Amino acid sequence: MGIHEVLCTPLSPWQRAYVERVMGSIRRECLDHVIVFHATSLRRTLDSYLDYYHRSRTHLSLGKDSPEPRRIQPPELGSVVAVAQVGGLHHRYERRAA
Repeated sequence: MGIHEVLCTPLSPWQRAYVERVMGSIRRECLDHVIVFHATSLRRTLDSYLDYYHRSRTHLSLGKDSPEPRRIQPPELGSVVAVAQVGGLHHRYERRAA
C-alpha cells in the first residue's frame, strides 16, 4: 500500500495535532471527572466514552451531528427524556411515549 511510519520528535505536540486533540477531548470530557482504580475500570470508562463520542456527541465538522446520524423524532412520540451516558457525565435526549 505504500504506507510508511514517520516518527515525531519527542515533546513536539504540534507534529501530532489530531492525536493531541482526541487525547485532550478524552481527558477534559471524561477522565478529569472520574477516579480510575484499575485497568478494568479504565477500559470500561473509555469504552463507554467512545460509544458516547461516536453515537451521541455532536461534532462541528459534521454540522453539529454525531458520526452515526440520529433519526428525527417527531413531537408526537412523547415527551423529551434525558438518557445518561458515560456514568452520568453526559446525557443524550430522546422522545419517549408517555
